[in-house]
Amino acid sequence: MKSLVCLALIFSVFCPALNAADKPNILFIAIDDQNDWIGHLGGHPMAKTPNIDKLAARGTTFLNAHCNMPLCNPSRTSLLLGLRPTTTGIYGLSPWFRTLPQWKDRVALPQHFENNGYLTAATGKIYHGGTGGGGGGSKGKNAAKKTPAAQPEFMRTAPLGGVGTKPPQKLTPPAPMGNHPAMDWGVWPKDNDDTGKGDYQVASWTVEQIKTAPKDQPFFIAAGFFLPHVPCYATQKWFDLYPDDDSVLPKILENDRQDTPRFSWYIHWELPEPRLKWIKENNQWRNLVRSYLACTSFVDAQIGRLMTALDEAGVADNTIVVLWGDHGWHLGEKEITGKNTLWDRGTKVPLIFAGPGVKGGQRCLQPAELLDIYPTLIDLADLPQRDDLEGLSLLPQLTNAATKRERPAITSHNQGNHGIRSENWRYIHYADGSEELYDMVNDPNEWHNVAAKPENAAIIAEHKKWLPKIDVPPAPNSASRVLTYDKATDEAVWEGKTVKRGDPIPQ
Repeated sequence: MKSLVCLALIFSVFCPALNAADKPNILFIAIDDQNDWIGHLGGHPMAKTPNIDKLAARGTTFLNAHCNMPLCNPSRTSLLLGLRPTTTGIYGLSPWFRTLPQWKDRVALPQHFENNGYLTAATGKIYHGGTGGGGGGSKGKNAAKKTPAAQPEFMRTAPLGGVGTKPPQKLTPPAPMGNHPAMDWGVWPKDNDDTGKGDYQVASWTVEQIKTAPKDQPFFIAAGFFLPHVPCYATQKWFDLYPDDDSVLPKILENDRQDTPRFSWYIHWELPEPRLKWIKENNQWRNLVRSYLACTSFVDAQIGRLMTALDEAGVADNTIVVLWGDHGWHLGEKEITGKNTLWDRGTKVPLIFAGPGVKGGQRCLQPAELLDIYPTLIDLADLPQRDDLEGLSLLPQLTNAATKRERPAITSHNQGNHGIRSENWRYIHYADGSEELYDMVNDPNEWHNVAAKPENAAIIAEHKKWLPKIDVPPAPNSASRVLTYDKATDEAVWEGKTVKRGDPIPQ
């Protein structure tokens, strides 16, 4: 026994546990409304994102990664808390999760790193309310007031980001369903100067944090980019990367919704984002697509500035970079624009890990969820494990991209509506029991719903077993994009308005 004690003492002296200063840094990059129109992801053949592509090439990129709800607040809350929206009940743009007693003191991802010796800093859109606080999106009696956590979300923050400079009036015609001021896009500002844009300022502040970070403490620095979220303005030089003709438009199938259930409309029943019909009739389709691509390339350039800063600060080799988008975005596919869908265009996102512990040059086809980022970063940084996270660590895939994952990616949209994305199939189950099934190998555009084919019954059954076992109703003070459904009356309620089976679909 004494000899064992002596060996233990010798080991502790000569092989001490890693202290905080020996830990890898984390650069945490979020992009708002960014679908897979990224060069290396191939979502759009013309997309130009050389800096993101370079990052992907030196790390592992997930080609089948999906959000856990296709809306800002629930998606980001899920990622940062490590819990599904169906567990928290946060489905809308409100509430801010700290206003709910059961989540008020929940240790979020950056707090777990702070608690283990990291300096944490953030700017831009990380949570829906920026760097933390306030769900946003609702007004009046349902608006949730900001409730701070006992521990700040980040140690250092800067109130930067958002649109930045705006034109004196909208560049596009009045949009239907409220003519929301965010429903705008085009060339702005006219002088080709990007320095007034919120995302340029986010990058500048983040560069400064990287370069001035203490050398004896690891950092967790988060940069949240707003674009290509609407209003998506870009200067002319970014538009010039893309042709001003219809070759830039995405492929669509006319009348694509004829084989989708009526309930598929309920989850985006009435929104500020215009339908394909309106953008066609108002000659805005090409303008919107070019604006989105131009903004994507602009944000890519800002990410390039961050990568250069890591090199110049001499910390690139000891920094784990994780880049993610919070959900997808439609630009005419399925006859709509915007998010709020359970198809690939609404759920699929870029997800890249690079740095220590990550094998380079990998392209992983296994399904992944944004929920997986929390446990993955814990593993990569060798921090204390947590047993209350609902995601799966992606460390096996970061070591060998061919490693099979235990389960598919699961996306929800309010209670009862879920998309199950495996390697080869997408299954969708709506609250009224209606279904969709797509063969993602032979029908990657999801043009043909094959759920009704008898030969697919076993495939549906296999996917159906992954529907969330916990599926709670909306949390108190939920508002904006909230949908409920009463099977007894066959009536849905979208943002407080009753929707009946025979009501005309808003256009």
